[in-house]
Amino acid sequence: MACDRSNPIRLLHIDASARSGCSDRDRHGSHSRRLSRRFVDRWQAARPGDPVIYRDVGRAPPAPVSEAWIAAAFCPPERRSNEQKAVLAESDRLTAELVAADLVVVGAPMYNFGVPAQLKAWIDNVVRVGVTFGFDRSRAGEPYWPMLPKGKRLIILTARGDHGYDEGGRLAAANLVEAGLKVPLRYIGLEASDTVAIEYDEFADARLAASIAAAEHGVDRLVDRLLAMPDRGDGAPALALSA
Repeated sequence: MACDRSNPIRLLHIDASARSGCSDRDRHGSHSRRLSRRFVDRWQAARPGDPVIYRDVGRAPPAPVSEAWIAAAFCPPERRSNEQKAVLAESDRLTAELVAADLVVVGAPMYNFGVPAQLKAWIDNVVRVGVTFGFDRSRAGEPYWPMLPKGKRLIILTARGDHGYDEGGRLAAANLVEAGLKVPLRYIGLEASDTVAIEYDEFADARLAASIAAAEHGVDRLVDRLLAMPDRGDGAPALALSA
């Protein structure tokens, strides 16, 4: 697909691993960073005009939700004090990045079956009443509704110490990484998603090497598939379509 610079796909690239390096470059580097970097590099090679916002929550985690944050978030905007606006300033920046993005690429390692605390803090900062989801207790039927603009897609690039976490696998019920991202982000309107994973990290044998190779091939195929999606009408692929 030729790059249409006038109609870019905007990427939000998030890394959440506590490890700073990539496993293909550093002895104790991160597998999830390796996959997320590969995805973004391959995408930009095909569409160099697409802007990328990079957010490394693994190394610079957002502040967790506090009592002051809750009070500020649930206070009507026109009534917020300057102190409350300051409390929400980081959340405002993170939410604006998500709202602007078309493609959300998350490097999310599995820590004790779920997402890292740093990534959970990011989720808690972007799931915002009145900003990314609406709530009206007097509304007939469902009182909640998503507010994110349509057309976005979530890419989960993860790494697991054990194996068998995919659907139908021996540990599928314990895979809280995908649910931990898909459920809250779908709740605010980000419905389409794909996952690529590396497994067997704790075994550090030929099975890990094979899993890395398969995951890298999976990332390449995923990028190619998304780029080949039907045109959304402006020269860019319609990412939110099923494929």
